[in-house]
Amino acid sequence: MNKKYAMAYIIDRCIDCKACMVSCKAEWNVPEDFFRTHIDQGLKKELHGKFRMDFLPSQCNHCDKAPCVTVCPTKASHNREDGIVYVDRSRCVGCKYCIPSCPYDARFYNHDLGVAEKCTFCLPRIADGLEPACATTCPGNVRVFGDINDPASEISMVLGAAKENKQKVWKLREDLGTLPNIYYIQK
Repeated sequence: MNKKYAMAYIIDRCIDCKACMVSCKAEWNVPEDFFRTHIDQGLKKELHGKFRMDFLPSQCNHCDKAPCVTVCPTKASHNREDGIVYVDRSRCVGCKYCIPSCPYDARFYNHDLGVAEKCTFCLPRIADGLEPACATTCPGNVRVFGDINDPASEISMVLGAAKENKQKVWKLREDLGTLPNIYYIQK
């Protein structure tokens, strides 16, 4: 069976420390005003009138049916067999069609390179047997990465345990039919 990379966020663990954002910027030399991953914040009212802050990590969702791939005129944006949505810089002409087509706001235009960029799950690190930089630097172990087709992988076990324990497991904007490969887990 082919590998199929995915990531799960255990969002109750996120404290908005931004270690994931910093490590990604350092790993990929991302321009100053842009990020390949980010954390959204929201105030949530709980029972008895108490409030708490929720943090929601986000990045490219590596969709099986990615709109950014569909609109790319040069096929620079494409789905790899391992589930990673990748931008081949040598084929990207900088038309920027993919940027507004992404429903997850996960792409940006790198003016220094003249290409569209996004998260690649740190493809060179994966090739070296390492996890993405964002996952390895997270002090709360929020991010769980791996091959979802391997039942013995950490991500498969974490998702299985979450469902078994009746934790809430979801994906963002499933209604769009993009088939995202980022999972959210919440108690």
